[in-house]
Amino acid sequence: MRSKKNMTNKYGKRIYYRVAVIGMAAALLCVQGYTGSYAASRETFCAAGQEGGFVLDAQAASESREKQDGKEELQLYAQAAVLMDADSGRVLYGKNAEDKLPMASTTKIMTCILALEYGDLDQIVEASSYAASMPKVKLFVKAGEKYRLGDLLYSLMLESHNDSAVVIAEAVGGSVEKFAAMMNQKARDIGCFDSYFITPNGLDAKVNENGKVHSTTAADLARIMAYCVTDSPEKERFLEITRTQGYDFTDVEGKRSFHCSNHNAFLGMMQEALSGKTGFTNNAGYCYVGAVESEGRIFTVALLACGWPNNRSYKWSDMKKLASYGMERYQYRDIYEPQDFADILVRNGIAGEHGTPFEQASVSVTLKAQEESLSCLLCEEDQVEVKTRVETVLDAPVAAGEEVGSVSYFLNGELIKRYAVCTDTAVEERSFLWILEYIIKLAIFL
Repeated sequence: MRSKKNMTNKYGKRIYYRVAVIGMAAALLCVQGYTGSYAASRETFCAAGQEGGFVLDAQAASESREKQDGKEELQLYAQAAVLMDADSGRVLYGKNAEDKLPMASTTKIMTCILALEYGDLDQIVEASSYAASMPKVKLFVKAGEKYRLGDLLYSLMLESHNDSAVVIAEAVGGSVEKFAAMMNQKARDIGCFDSYFITPNGLDAKVNENGKVHSTTAADLARIMAYCVTDSPEKERFLEITRTQGYDFTDVEGKRSFHCSNHNAFLGMMQEALSGKTGFTNNAGYCYVGAVESEGRIFTVALLACGWPNNRSYKWSDMKKLASYGMERYQYRDIYEPQDFADILVRNGIAGEHGTPFEQASVSVTLKAQEESLSCLLCEEDQVEVKTRVETVLDAPVAAGEEVGSVSYFLNGELIKRYAVCTDTAVEERSFLWILEYIIKLAIFL
């Protein structure tokens, strides 16, 4: 039989432990309230290893843009010229690259790609009197004649026929005006905001209502060509047409026969030549837009106002000079850098499924990159910077897949790629209620 004294000691100890547990609960609740208040006043983002967070990225980019790249200055005939990496759209060399100038028949690369993307090449189209009224160079279509749309694309791109361009525009867009609207929309879609199309053939034109003229920039024209040969869903057919040396066809009734010869002489000047289109008007002068391919690299070149008669050959000189400049200086290089990240402290977080109020929670993070390489076309003067920004501490709750930082790649101060750094798992908040429930459970089992 137990003595009354032993039973009293036993119950006394239980009361003591429970009082102690309740006291501990009060202390933890106080701590919880303090840390929560601190978390609310803390800045939401902290840059690991540096002060100022993302502000430093903008500052560094601005400073880098102010530096001279020290690249060789080329002597070109063209008033405006651009050498572009077709893959990235990056201007590798520019001369008055953003000047708005008339572009003559280089316009027809836009006409051609729109017809390929939105037209039916087997469609039978009828020439209008307006199309038949176009000036030379022309196929000499007659009003009422019918042609296969696909045949007229060879007339457009090999011989640069102005009347064929209008027949194509009216067939695909419903009218020249509606087709011009399609051209301008496509230009905006591919990032060309300094171009304005009025005609499908590139003849000099001006809109009296707003004073805008048919024009582009060397940068925009090079970008349009890059789209045609690398990004368009019809790029293979575009290349097939523009690389064809000769093409024969007839009107639908078979009454008239035509032969078209490719006037893009550059195709025979360099083995790397891929595609191109010539142009000339009195206002535009000689123009050219072309593409070259070498060792997996595709460069596009745009030349505007590259001489007037009798300087027809100036454009070939500039084209070869810029193409050679790109092929000799630029090579692909993998700039990707593997990243390892420490676990991030989670304030007021529950440490795992069976965590206690005394354990510190943390979460692992991963770089969200589908690839493990990042190839860029670079020359010796190019500067690549990799900047990592990751939170040093998080406030619970934290969701799985939550973005908590980034790894950014800068080329000569310009952001070219950004990868998100995200949490691998979720961390719940160590709330007042959770602590109270934890202590109650602990007291019950004492």
